[in-house]
Amino acid sequence: MEEASEAVRRQIAEIDIDSSRPLLITDADEVLLQFVRALEAHLQSNALYLDLTSFALTGNIKRQSDDHALSSTEVRRILSGFFEEKTEHVAPVDGAAEALAALSKRARIVVLSNIATHLGPARQRGLARHGMDYPVIANSGPKGPSVRHLARLAGPAPVFFLDDIPGNHESVAAAADDVIRLHFVADPRLARLVQTAESAHARIDDWPGARAFIEAHLDGTG
Repeated sequence: MEEASEAVRRQIAEIDIDSSRPLLITDADEVLLQFVRALEAHLQSNALYLDLTSFALTGNIKRQSDDHALSSTEVRRILSGFFEEKTEHVAPVDGAAEALAALSKRARIVVLSNIATHLGPARQRGLARHGMDYPVIANSGPKGPSVRHLARLAGPAPVFFLDDIPGNHESVAAAADDVIRLHFVADPRLARLVQTAESAHARIDDWPGARAFIEAHLDGTG
């Protein structure tokens, strides 16, 4: 089975994972941060718009002038520019900071975000600015191997995983099935477009509900 990349393992080695405490591994975009709304503003400034007709970016980013959909190469270029310019300046999801502050009293919190390694510090600064000063791990590709590596360090303590992408839940289920998986999609427009991940244990799209779900599991494990 595929292992976490060397780049991810180096980042994890810098984090103190206490095997006596539960571990909460959370995505950033559309879980902690309002990615889509920030992207829409960026597109607007480039005479583009996001046509939210499916849970995808390629095919849905279009020119304002003629509604032409950008190619996959053009989408990658636009997204690269967005992350380079805006990573540190994305607004938080309502209730995220408050929920994590409460959960941090009982669990170690780590942010596992698919973002270029050199942008990890910018992501961490942006989160800290909104009251979410937690370690950020810059990941690439499916998240299962990275979550498995983190779960091994957590030992017998419960491990939770939150993400908006169904494929990441499938990856984690295959790599670390004991991890409790919560499918979370913050933007209500996106939430209506994506079916609940079959590999998730639950689907909750707001932080009060997610906090209650996690706390109930923690209460049940003592």
